[in-house]
Amino acid sequence: MKEIYFDNSATTKPYPEAADQARLAIEEMFHNPSSIYSRGIAVSRKMEEIREMTAETINAKPRSIVFTSGGTESINTAIMSALRNSRGRHIVTTEYEHDATLNIIKKYEREGWKVTYIKPEDGKIEAESILNAVSSDTALVSVMHVNNETGNIIDINLLGTELKKKNPGTALHIDAVQSYMKLRLDVEKCSADYLSISGHKIHAVKGTGVLYVRDTSRFNPVFLGGGQEKGYRSGTENTPGIFAFGKAVELNYGDFNKKTEYIRDLRDYFRASLEENIENIRFNSPEEGVCHILNVSFKGAKAEILLHTLESRGIYVSTGSACSSKKKGSHVLRSLGLRDIEIEGAIRFSLSSLNTKEEIDSCISELKAAVEDIRMITKFGRR
Repeated sequence: MKEIYFDNSATTKPYPEAADQARLAIEEMFHNPSSIYSRGIAVSRKMEEIREMTAETINAKPRSIVFTSGGTESINTAIMSALRNSRGRHIVTTEYEHDATLNIIKKYEREGWKVTYIKPEDGKIEAESILNAVSSDTALVSVMHVNNETGNIIDINLLGTELKKKNPGTALHIDAVQSYMKLRLDVEKCSADYLSISGHKIHAVKGTGVLYVRDTSRFNPVFLGGGQEKGYRSGTENTPGIFAFGKAVELNYGDFNKKTEYIRDLRDYFRASLEENIENIRFNSPEEGVCHILNVSFKGAKAEILLHTLESRGIYVSTGSACSSKKKGSHVLRSLGLRDIEIEGAIRFSLSSLNTKEEIDSCISELKAAVEDIRMITKFGRR
């Protein structure tokens, strides 16, 4: 049975070329990049080439790129660095951020910081709503560019431009984990002070991320030790992960328009097929949302049952954020005003350039049968 994987927002299958680069770092270029002999210097040079390429993809300077262990570390580091020694004591974020953002901000809230959580209106967060919450005491605005469950997009270019006009001293952190290599990013246009990226979301390997830092002279590192990454992130570098990340960036960025247009076409085809074949559904993802995420509620059919039914047929989907999917409910969907019956039946399909329309057809066929069977048992729609 051929596996069909529609959970690319949780993680992606590494490109074979990326896996080859990780293997190269493990088997041949295994030397410590801090070493001063030729083999170590060769590893260090390759890392710097990847740093330069990564910087180019977001219109940044190479010295602003710090390699980390992933999105969570990048997000936590950005927030802690921005707030350390800050004069202001106010933070602005949104209700539907990833837990990597919400949980550390709640920690600061418990310590006495004032936090404003922006609620979505009609399922969206507008830049204006965030800006209206900013005051002279605001130390940080931290927002998710693309919501990982619904695919909603915040206009970060408008947000950043207007934020710096209103309060130039407020730091702006962009969580770009779901948008990197799906949308064009430019740290100059969005005026980001920090921007977080995760490698395993773009067909690299797990355990690798990037943090963009605009002003490294004011950066407060979290990890202290041997001074790797120019002192911004101590600890021997994860060269297998960084090499794989570099190859994934190269493959995605070199074919950016073709890949993203293909994924969007798949998503639109999926949406139309669902609408045509299954009744009583609600789309929680906007049509103008990011190309790869489609969140759908199947009323009268519990998502967990649907998930395991599809799993038994070799089809893998998600009920939400993989980092928190084992917890009860979804704070993201609840913040959109969904009823319990809609939250309980919500499935997230997330696509990649490795998927096909034939896979979607197979999924629709199995999904339709599963939904009908569950609704028959629960007598959904009957008086």
